[in-house]
Amino acid sequence: MKADPRGVLTGVHFLDGDHACCEGALAAGCRCAFGYPITPSTEVVERIAQRLPTVGGVFLQMEDEIASSIAIQGAAWGGKKVLSVSSGPGISLMMEHIGLAAMTETPCVFVNVQRAGPSTGLPTLVAQADMMQARWGSHGDYEVIAICPNSPQECFDLTLHAFNLAETYRTPVMFMMDEAVGHMTERVVIPAAEQLEVVERRRPREKPSDQYALYRCEPGSRVPPMPPVGEGYRFHVTGLTHDERGYPVMNAEAQDKLVRRLVDKIRLAEPELARYEEFQVDDADVVLVAYGITSRVVQRSMRLARERGLKVGVFRPVVVWPFPERRLRELARRVKAFVVAELNLGQVVLEVERLAGGTRTVLASHAGGALHEPEAILKVVQEVLR
Repeated sequence: MKADPRGVLTGVHFLDGDHACCEGALAAGCRCAFGYPITPSTEVVERIAQRLPTVGGVFLQMEDEIASSIAIQGAAWGGKKVLSVSSGPGISLMMEHIGLAAMTETPCVFVNVQRAGPSTGLPTLVAQADMMQARWGSHGDYEVIAICPNSPQECFDLTLHAFNLAETYRTPVMFMMDEAVGHMTERVVIPAAEQLEVVERRRPREKPSDQYALYRCEPGSRVPPMPPVGEGYRFHVTGLTHDERGYPVMNAEAQDKLVRRLVDKIRLAEPELARYEEFQVDDADVVLVAYGITSRVVQRSMRLARERGLKVGVFRPVVVWPFPERRLRELARRVKAFVVAELNLGQVVLEVERLAGGTRTVLASHAGGALHEPEAILKVVQEVLR
């Protein structure tokens, strides 16, 4: 397999979502990955273990997911773009370190190829029940970014985007694939390196000195620049509440100042972070809300409804966290109802209910293990409009 030294395997390929995700990471500049195989994400690990050495990178299979999730953070502070990969049980083990990455503002990407749970559940079958875990699975107040692709092409495109967001906002980004998208094979077009938009880490403008503060933001910014270890800057990185130098400060004022900034740098950026797709919502009475593989199923439900004269549209959040609040509220002012289809018993539907105001919100749920039948979602729509 010939590879561009910049990491881009240019051309037209037929790849599954797991393999396309690997290629997106390499195109983004990821050169360091640590992981532990787990169904249905193992194919990402297998491919990146093969591909990283061809572009001057390093992959290590660690002894477990806990080791993987902390090792990538050390590499990130060394100046690398980093990735770890797992599925539900492994992500549960990583949660303490995801919270640490949020607190220390360590840019990193965690790929979760979702399967049915809880616990071991159905290792080889699809689900979307880790969405709230992605948002608040660790303890304390924090915000992360979570992205849901619905095709192998998007697994390439949006993995690259996930790295760009991690570097821009200095935050862990959750890449929420699901088993169906991870294992489906479709045409994937990979552009040449010069055609890709790749965000590099923002370095400090000031030179190393005794006055340098690791977490000092420039005027008008909530995200501090991040130098790599080894260039003379002074470092103190801790999960404790800390001041701008990185040193622990144990009082309520420091806690409020720090955590409020960590949350606001994501929450207040929702208009810039929002990414979504819409289909025939302009005249819709009912809007189907879905993400990941389910967003493809509901498009069939929409077509079936339209054939029966029902005005139905589709709203698909691509960046699910932070949720595209402004657009959902706009839709809520002019539609009769939302039907939220997801492969769990009710997670993102809670966010839709919060934003919908007086607009009726109905859940079309499925606990996972198989996809919704389009006709079953159509039946829910018909009951809503009855």
